[in-house]
Amino acid sequence: MKRIALLGMPNTGKSTFFNRLTGSVARVGNWPGITVDLLAAKVLMGGDMVEVVDLPGLYNLHGYSEDELVVRHFLEKNPVNLLAVVANASQLDRQLALVLQLKELGLPMVLLLNMIDESKRLGIQVEVDKLEEALSIPVVTMSAKHGMGYPRARQVLERNLQDTLATTAAFSAFAADDALEARLEDLVATTVHVPVTLSDNLTSRLDRALLHPLFGLPLFFLAMYLVFEAVYTLGTPLQDGVEWLLGLFKEGIAEPALAQAGPMVQSFLLEGVYNGVGTVLSFLPIIVLFFLFMGVVEDSGYLSRAAFLVDAFMSRLGLDGRAFVMQLMGFGCNVPALMGTRVMRSRGLRLLTMLIIPFSLCSARLQVFVFLTTAVFSPRSAPFVLFSLYCMSFFAAFLTALLYRRRLISDEPLLLELPPYRFPTLKQMVLRGWHEAKGFVRDAGGFILLGVVLVWFLTHYPFSAVPASAETLAGGLAAFMAPVFQPIGIDDLMSIALLFGFVAKEVVVGALAVIYGTSEGALAGIIATQLSWIEAYSFMLFVLIYTPCLSTIAVLRQESRSWWFTLLAVVWPLSLAWLVSFIFYQGATLLFSGG
Repeated sequence: MKRIALLGMPNTGKSTFFNRLTGSVARVGNWPGITVDLLAAKVLMGGDMVEVVDLPGLYNLHGYSEDELVVRHFLEKNPVNLLAVVANASQLDRQLALVLQLKELGLPMVLLLNMIDESKRLGIQVEVDKLEEALSIPVVTMSAKHGMGYPRARQVLERNLQDTLATTAAFSAFAADDALEARLEDLVATTVHVPVTLSDNLTSRLDRALLHPLFGLPLFFLAMYLVFEAVYTLGTPLQDGVEWLLGLFKEGIAEPALAQAGPMVQSFLLEGVYNGVGTVLSFLPIIVLFFLFMGVVEDSGYLSRAAFLVDAFMSRLGLDGRAFVMQLMGFGCNVPALMGTRVMRSRGLRLLTMLIIPFSLCSARLQVFVFLTTAVFSPRSAPFVLFSLYCMSFFAAFLTALLYRRRLISDEPLLLELPPYRFPTLKQMVLRGWHEAKGFVRDAGGFILLGVVLVWFLTHYPFSAVPASAETLAGGLAAFMAPVFQPIGIDDLMSIALLFGFVAKEVVVGALAVIYGTSEGALAGIIATQLSWIEAYSFMLFVLIYTPCLSTIAVLRQESRSWWFTLLAVVWPLSLAWLVSFIFYQGATLLFSGG
């Protein structure tokens, strides 16, 4: 099978071209000689089945960052028939250096000048014939986003695949950097004509406001608030719709089909397996919409500007501006925020960012806190209680970064490309949301289902006991853990609810209703009489910080590819949650005499 390796600098539209060429049938695969997975797809080109491999974006083939090493090792160990290099036609003065480096490898190559529509708007003229002659390779102009020039680009790829033999790169030319630099200057001077002053376009006018030293950050927070508002305004009805459909299926099909089965079989299949599947599916509307809207923010070029605004502060914590952006994403849902760390090339930086994201006060925790603050606190104090929890989430994240920054060290400088503002097409947005949702179900679904079944077993065995009672394994575990939870003001019944919260934090309120044997509507009055405000706040602190939900743990394992890191991401928040709750509960009890 023939193979095309797709390369280019970040923000050149390489992924857009890959999606258009492959039609979103990509898979993740392992490759000889490298330690990370890459996207690949098989497509029919010129009568042959061709494998297209999307390599990481890189600035310099001669560098030693993780992405540069991945590209180099891939080309050394894996034969390719053709290099397809995607470059931004409006930035050739910076991007032709990489093209010249790749040409020295001696592999067949095609240069795809993308975003030709933007370069024309800027008044940049590229003499394609001269560039082809100087490089001695085919050069094609196109716009992968809009499809302009795409048919010809595909034809050129097919034509150059016909007579090429798969081979690996020869790296004998890596010492010729000085000669490449001199040739680059000559090549740009003779083939690319850039106006003395580029037009004062929309990008320049927007940047004067969005990168303003005083108003830049407030405008970013406003934009992110609007994103979250849009996601949950549209996502909540869709999520309710999914739950409604699942309820209809359960009542109309699943329950009648299991009517003749024994009570334990019914409970296992309906409360365990079926509810486990429902837990996975209920995330999908939020995940799809979140990636859809965040795709607009990212592809528009605004996300890189936000990272620039907060980078100075985050660097003191061993992070960079992108980590703060991902933390903000976590306030919607931790799962897509963890997936978003894929933009980071340094493994240390990515792991440290993934370690702090689960402290973000996600919407699932918010449901628990709104219920408890309404039940226990007065209308005047409830908003301040909720605000304090948001502040505590930042404190936990920043403290974690300070403690672990010397163990999870980043060797990646923040190199930010500030591209022109662009709006992605509807097809791009839909494909991105679908791809991420499909990946979430495939990679995290089985792990979540296993955890739900395990919690069901803990709360139902022995089967003769009342579910979630003290006679079950969960009740025995709660009694066993009482010496741990009593010092932080959490009694046995409340600690059982934390087991349900391990699966998904939004289950906590429903679990409390089951435990107290009442409906959710009457639960608020019972909680108000059972808990003091100190016990309620200590419980909320623990829920805020302790072990992430099962779906988050599954994605942590998936993205880090390390069980040791996943264990750290579980044990450290659990320990910190107990310590923070202990300090608060004991201190507040001493100051306010328990009440």
